[in-house]
Amino acid sequence: MTLASDQIVAHPQFIPALRIYSSKLRGQFDQSPRLSRMLASHQRWLLSQAAFALQLEYDPAVPGSGLTTTNLREIITSNNAASRNTVLNFLDQLLSYRFVRIVGDPTRRPKRYEATEIPTQAMHQWLVTNLELLDELDGGDRVATLAARPDLFRLIQPQVARRACLEPQWLEPPPRVALFLWTEAGGLVMDELVRRAMELAPDGDGYNIGRIDARLMAEHFMISRTHLQRLFRRAVETDCLYWPDGDRNHCIMRRDFLEEYCRWQAIKFSIVDFAYEKICGPVRPGKLDPRLGAVREA
Repeated sequence: MTLASDQIVAHPQFIPALRIYSSKLRGQFDQSPRLSRMLASHQRWLLSQAAFALQLEYDPAVPGSGLTTTNLREIITSNNAASRNTVLNFLDQLLSYRFVRIVGDPTRRPKRYEATEIPTQAMHQWLVTNLELLDELDGGDRVATLAARPDLFRLIQPQVARRACLEPQWLEPPPRVALFLWTEAGGLVMDELVRRAMELAPDGDGYNIGRIDARLMAEHFMISRTHLQRLFRRAVETDCLYWPDGDRNHCIMRRDFLEEYCRWQAIKFSIVDFAYEKICGPVRPGKLDPRLGAVREA
């Protein structure tokens, strides 16, 4: 039975697991900064998931199948996640950075694309990282199963993408979450903030994330310092972040903002769990860490 989003967000280990998850995503960014930077908004996330699913679903017996501009546009524009021109620009950028290549006769229409090695490895690692968090919550064997049967990736990822592109609550983040996720590289910034949210502030109203050096963060994530400073200013105005008594060395992430973000992320993790179980069947609990508390039945 798939873990529901409310079960995930209520789990006592979810926030600690999400911190670890965010740290792993940061590590993946360091491995491939240009690719991660390109995909670090919610719109680009949806585009990349849908594009990869179309590639994996390619069937030579079905004319027009696979990753084409037309097929990607049909998925993305049907839920208003992006415009036709955004889809075209997205594929053009991937092609120019050699994250995709044209396969078959390049003069034929529609052109069919496929991912190159770097994004293929990145998407596989993304799925593993998500399964690791789910295993952490219930002691399951998802990661071990995928390691033993890596071919299952080709079946699971399209299920994730198709369901994610149809889930209204995932498509439209809450306004304060959207402030980050709909902006350029906002996903990278959000992962960094969550990664740092380790210690409750003395007033118990939020998590101390330490000093925010906009210049260094902007350089690392290859974004405009002005854009980042504007983002943080709006985050303060909407009560996502604050600096107690003007102390610039201790930025605080509001507790209710982190909880809001967790509820939204839990929707995605439930989608991943659904996709995994649809392909692989029920999860078999493994050896549980006694700190994890109650888990579901297999």
